[in-house]
Amino acid sequence: MKQSKVFIPTMREVPAEAEALSHRLLLKAGLIKQSTSGIYSYLPLATRVLNNISKIIREEMEKVDAVEILMPALQQAELWEESGRWGAYGPELMRLKDRNGREFALGPTHEEVVTSLVRDELKSYKRLPLTLFQIQSKFRDEQRPRFGLLRGREFIMKDAYSFHADEASLDETYQDMYNAYDRIFKRVGINARPVVADSGAIGGNHTHEFMALSEIGEDTIVYSNESDYAANIEKAEVVYTANPKNTEVAELKKIETPNIKTAEEVAKYLKRPLDEIVKTMICKVDGEFIMVLIRGHHELNDVKLKAYFGTDQIEMANQDEIINIVGAHPGSLGPIHDKDIKIYADNFVQDLNNFVIGANEDGYHFENAQLDRDFKVDEFGDFRFILEGEPLSDGSGNAQFAEGIEVGQVFKLGTKYSETMNATFLDNQGKAQPLIMGCYGIGVSRTLSAIVEQHHDDNGIIWPKSVTPFDLHLITINPKKEDQRELGNQLYDQLMNNYDVLYDDRQERAGVKFNDADLIGLPIRVVVGKRAEEGIVEVKQRSTGESEEIHIDDLENYINDLYLTLN
Repeated sequence: MKQSKVFIPTMREVPAEAEALSHRLLLKAGLIKQSTSGIYSYLPLATRVLNNISKIIREEMEKVDAVEILMPALQQAELWEESGRWGAYGPELMRLKDRNGREFALGPTHEEVVTSLVRDELKSYKRLPLTLFQIQSKFRDEQRPRFGLLRGREFIMKDAYSFHADEASLDETYQDMYNAYDRIFKRVGINARPVVADSGAIGGNHTHEFMALSEIGEDTIVYSNESDYAANIEKAEVVYTANPKNTEVAELKKIETPNIKTAEEVAKYLKRPLDEIVKTMICKVDGEFIMVLIRGHHELNDVKLKAYFGTDQIEMANQDEIINIVGAHPGSLGPIHDKDIKIYADNFVQDLNNFVIGANEDGYHFENAQLDRDFKVDEFGDFRFILEGEPLSDGSGNAQFAEGIEVGQVFKLGTKYSETMNATFLDNQGKAQPLIMGCYGIGVSRTLSAIVEQHHDDNGIIWPKSVTPFDLHLITINPKKEDQRELGNQLYDQLMNNYDVLYDDRQERAGVKFNDADLIGLPIRVVVGKRAEEGIVEVKQRSTGESEEIHIDDLENYINDLYLTLN
């Protein structure tokens, strides 16, 4: 394809708000253009890469007997009401009404639609298992879209759904999909690690995320250097071993702490270690208020809290609710009270004696607090995030941290949707049973960004050959010169027989062409320049920067051999 005919609006400067490296490079290389916050147009080069990623996905889905369909992006509210997610999903669900006032959502995912699609058809165990997938735009009203394609309001996703008669069948498909995802990410050139994860708003009781390692990653991966252990930090279990601190018992003292609101401020004011301060938080669990205690250097993990109580309906109490319950603002909360409210504490609070807590009175705290003497904890549990260097639950060593971009996730949904939406089949005994489901997603546009995050240098993108928009970049330095123009045209016709070629025939300075070529990042560059009359061209490998002058009689064999060595 001639570059003069392709829309590739490269940039020399990018907007300051483009924080992620992939965002900057995709804008700079002319692959995407922002329409509005969190919404992008995919320009010709990006479209070709997305098509290549999708082709690989389709090939791997076919290997595991998944069948492609295409479902509507516009979903009626009634289906979401059946599943119970219309009210529970939250403000990220984009809702709208038609001219008759009927409510719809722009689909962020398709569990409800696919369940309604099959429930009237999959009536017998003989038709199971079945796996359906699609590649389609999804919508999510992100409060803060950021990092370009990594967190947007509209994005491209591959979502698949499997239906089963029993758990053994689901387990088999889950493993098939897990393996297929591993192959997909290897094929597109991503270093991705599967990690134990939380299922979030989609639900289910078993899930893995595939995380592409990246400095800009929005998620923290906890892993081991000694085993294959890997988990999203939200799911990493904290191993508790008793390690009592300050075993002597002192008298409880109420002390003034004026204008002190945070655990860090309390520790500094009292000249006490931060881990001897206990933070008290009030949460609402399924409408009921509870207190949660953690040590000052730890952070509450709401995912673990939801798992502990078996609910998604958990939120932090607001200031008015807190004042109404204990009569103090959040910075002075503590567990010594006469209210009918249960107290839950992280396991590591048990190690403390003579610790500091809020006094439930603004501007005051208690020193030398003691468990059981001063207040009772109803239950202890793992309610916090693991810290780097702490022991891992598999016993393999200490926790290591890395940043990652979630590019895929596989779920075992079980009967979450089939039960609420009455999707049943007749088993081999003729008895009605709810369909057992799995769900499997890949962020296709996220994968595009993740590839760029992992494949670049200071000059631009370096595309893996499996997804590159074009195989070769053919450049004539000065197409005004007849010998260069004619040889460029000749090589373009010749090379197009075996490769996808981007032919830079533009009337631009050589520096502009080379800068654009580095930005675009095609695997091999063929430059027709001052030795065109001799039939000599320069061939340069983008990933290594190595170049060699080759006679056109040897060019195709040279390129064929070189291309085989590329990743």
